Amino acid sequence: MNIAVLSDIHGNYVALVKCIEYALARDIDTFIFLGDYIGELAYPQKTMEVLYGLREQCNCYFVKGNKEDYWLNYKKSNWSGLRKFASTTGCLIYAYENLTEKDLHFFEGMSHVSEVLLPGYPAITICHGSPDSAREDMKAGKENTYKIMEKEKNSLILCGHTHRREKLEHAGTTLLNVGSVGISLDGEAKAQFAILRSGERGWDHEFVSVDYDREKVISELYTSGLVSRAPYWCKVTEAVLRKGTTSHGSVLGKAMELCKRDRGVCNWPEIPEQYWEMAVAEML
Repeated sequence: MNIAVLSDIHGNYVALVKCIEYALARDIDTFIFLGDYIGELAYPQKTMEVLYGLREQCNCYFVKGNKEDYWLNYKKSNWSGLRKFASTTGCLIYAYENLTEKDLHFFEGMSHVSEVLLPGYPAITICHGSPDSAREDMKAGKENTYKIMEKEKNSLILCGHTHRREKLEHAGTTLLNVGSVGISLDGEAKAQFAILRSGERGWDHEFVSVDYDREKVISELYTSGLVSRAPYWCKVTEAVLRKGTTSHGSVLGKAMELCKRDRGVCNWPEIPEQYWEMAVAEML
């Protein structure tokens, strides 16, 4: 049995379609999605339409990521402090404004962690960040990663969130980070996912990289008007789509550092554009 495992689409429907086409050409009809379906890129509804269409024809499992929590929390509280035209929050508001009630209901039905049980095959734990939190990184060298693996009942954990592929074995458990479909940070600027194959001793895996039309995705930042909503955030997006390096989080951290240096304090999301401009110039 083969299963395609995809994470961190972030609205890159062009890359998503290529990954799905690749999987279907391999006669794969079971898909696992690990969250962060939209977020940085234009025309979010196109991503949602692809997911809904696939759900109708294939066996699909979904968990929510930290991005889905953003949209659901916005719905509950309206996050009155967020600005529509700001590099810090413009993409968040743009994405939310393009969601439908159907989309929000879809996200509400997801858990941040779940278990895939297929008759005759070893159970799989699936999550976005970690089984404990959608926002928690699991990667080699972090103490929390090993603690989680030690208490995990299943022999395989699938996760995403870091946008970097990784395999880690500890205490009889394998942790597999499948990378990012939409915004990879592994330096190859391709769409990434994984294929699980059932073997004699459990699950084997294959990391897959697929090329796609990055220039189309970048051009839509401009034709959609998204770049006017979050100018420097979109500059980072454009750079990472082309190079697969320098995360949004690292540039955000630099902007906050520069703001704090000048003003003595800097609290998210109140980060003036001048510090975004300085951070982008320094890091990109």
